[in-house]
Formats: sequence, C-alpha cells, structure tokens
Amino acid sequence: MTGRYFFRGDEGYEHARTRTVWNARTPERYPEVIVQAADADDVVDAIGYARQRGLTVGVRSGGHSWAGNHVRDGGMLLDVKGLDHCAIDTGARTAVVGPGMGGSVLAELLAEQDLFFPAGHCKGVCIGGYLLQGGYGWNSRVLGPACESVLGLDVVTADGERRYIDAEHHADLYWAARGSGPGFFAVVTAFHLKLHARPAVCGSSLFVYPLEAAEDIYPWARSISAAVDRRVELQIVASRSVPGAGLDTPGIVMASPVFADTEQEAIDALAVLETCPARSKALVAVPYAPTDLQTWYAGVMTNYPTGYRYGVDNMWTSAPAEDLMPGIRRILSTMPPHPAHFLWLNWGPSPQRQGMAYSLEDEIYLALYGVWEDPADDEKYGDWARSNMAAMQHLQTGIQLADENLGQRPAAFATPEAMDTLDRVRARYDPAGLFHSWMGRV
Repeated sequence: MTGRYFFRGDEGYEHARTRTVWNARTPERYPEVIVQAADADDVVDAIGYARQRGLTVGVRSGGHSWAGNHVRDGGMLLDVKGLDHCAIDTGARTAVVGPGMGGSVLAELLAEQDLFFPAGHCKGVCIGGYLLQGGYGWNSRVLGPACESVLGLDVVTADGERRYIDAEHHADLYWAARGSGPGFFAVVTAFHLKLHARPAVCGSSLFVYPLEAAEDIYPWARSISAAVDRRVELQIVASRSVPGAGLDTPGIVMASPVFADTEQEAIDALAVLETCPARSKALVAVPYAPTDLQTWYAGVMTNYPTGYRYGVDNMWTSAPAEDLMPGIRRILSTMPPHPAHFLWLNWGPSPQRQGMAYSLEDEIYLALYGVWEDPADDEKYGDWARSNMAAMQHLQTGIQLADENLGQRPAAFATPEAMDTLDRVRARYDPAGLFHSWMGRV
C-alpha cells in the first residue's frame, strides 16, 4: 500500500482510529488496518490490497457519522479526509471537489465568487458522507437535498478501477451514489457539483419561548406545514437552556433562516411565524434580521460542541399533532441538560425528486441529540434518543441517514423499490461484498 497506514497494535493506530470519529463516544470496534489516503492513487492501492486479502472496507471522509458507521471490527478503514481538493469553474457554475473538503469551507470559497451550494448546517462536516446520504443543507427546501446537485462522481470500484459516473456513464452506480450513504459500494475520490447563484439576501428570524408553550407551538407548527414558504427553514429546537440567547432556563427556540432576492421578500416569507398562538409569551422576538452563513454556523455549533459524546436518532413523519404530542411530552420531560436538544423541522410537502437512491422523506422531521461530556454519564444519557424514537416509531415513515442509528434501531431510509434496486446494483459492482453494508442490515 501507499499512503500512511496503521495495523492494529502499531504505534499510532489508536490515535488514527479515534480521529476518524468526531463523536467523542468512539465505538469499541477495531479495524485490522487503517489507511490514510492522500490521493486517488492511494485509494486504488488500498482497494487492491483489501481485495487480495479479503478485507471488508469502510470509508470515512469527515467522520461526523454519529454512529461511527465506518469503524467496524476487522477489515480496513479507508480514511479519505486528505482528498480535500477543490476546483471551481465560475463561468460554468460547476466545481470538482474532494470528499474531504469541509462543507463550511466550500461555502466560504463559493461566497467569495457569488456562488452557492447547499452545504451542511454544521461546521466540520465534509462533503463525502454528506452528499452520499442525501445532504440536508442551507436552502435545501428550495434547491433540494444536495445530492440533487451532484452532476457526477469520480470513484474507485471494488475491482480497483477508476470510473467517472454520471447520468450517461454507469448510470446505475450514479443512481446509487445519490442517497445510499454509508452503504455505498465504491470509494468517491471527487464530486462534480452543480453550483447556484448566491442568494441576494440571507436573513433570519428568532423567537424563544418557554418550554411550557410546547402545547401551543407543536400543534401550530404541524398545522402550517404546507403553508411555510420553501425559502424558510422552520427549525424548532427545544433544550434545557438557551445560552445563545442569554437564557439559562429551558426554552424552545424557533430559529428560521431565509434566503430571498430582496429583504421584503424575506420579511414576507417569515410573516407566518407571527401567527404562532404562543406569540405573546415569547421571551425573545426578532421577526427579521439580516445575517450570513458564518453567523449561522457559529449559532448552530453552540448545540454541537467538539469533544462531547453523542447519542442520536431521528424519524420522518406525517402523523397529526394529536398523535405526536404524547411522545413530544415524553421527550421534553426526559431531556438531558444542554447541549442535548430536540429538533423539529418543517420539511415538506416536497416537489418531485430526481431518480436516485434517495427516495424517502416526509412532511415533518424529528431528531433527538443526546449530548454530554463525561463518559460516566453514558449509561444515564446514552439511550435517551433511541428509546424516545423507538416509542414513537409507529408514527414514523422512515429515517434520514444524516442522523442514523441503524446499528441500534434499524429503520427504512429508502423506499422498498429503491432498496431492491440498490441490492441489484451492488451485486453488479461489488459481487464479493468488499464494502460494508449499513449497520443493522446483514
């Protein structure tokens, strides 16, 4: 092999293993060898080595998989974080970007040239895993999940061959790459991206309500699902304190980015938030303020501090509010201290999507993020997210892979038809099972 590599027992192995997982709750799983690729040649060599020795391969780009899906017992962990190149064609509005490029870094580079891409909401998330699983990012309610803006990919397949795939070249593998997430059966060395014009206005509203207003807020949010302008991301985050707003009491934060052509359009799009029946109870009320992505990233990361331990789970649903509220009450009454939080996102109804493995979404997205710092609290907080989602799973239509917990709670993330197609395409390109499938699925 070329590149840097560490066999289990080598000096530096454990550091190489733990650095592949952003979650400080690193799984107790141990690959036989970890390869840190610096370029596509290293990837080809690593795949050849794994194939010759019968090693099953897991791939990591940014390591933000909460479950550490790429870290498995035995086999090879192929780390492609070093493939972070980026070439932007401003005239064509396209870019060729390595899987190790941070989404927030890419967003900043594009902003300098008045361009935009629906990168992920959290700093540090690299585009590799983000784009493979779908990609719910900034302005994605308008632009679609980011995988819809993937024009093609450079990949290394299980036979060690380099291939360019798109709608006309290996179209079935291209179909699979957009939405199969950690179960994708090739290694991406570059994404060819469609870029968009930078929105003229980036704004936000901010309302903070006491936790007691939940009985008004969530039924109202469910009732306006279809009425929320797609330029608005209605994010409702409940936690035990709201440090970003200077509040050390439990609260429900309604923080809503908006992307528009004019400030008046942005203000008009956000106006629906003033109809909340708890409006008079707001502890903080900012109906509209101009902002930028860097400010948004800073605000988001107050809920996702580095070096903490995470237990995460999620669900899509179209259930009515009266069916959801018992579970929501349970979530709020058992929620660990901040930065643990409960996210409600008004997502749909969504437009018709392109043909791709990404095939399951719904009107409302619910996600739980257990977050704590002390390993001694693992038993106390580690199952909060899973157990609460399990109690509501009779209301779910599926999950999204960004916040998957498939190893602990298997659930559908694609339609049955899409899963059947994925299995057929996998059998063609990876007949010997060189690449790991999803956890929770044999």
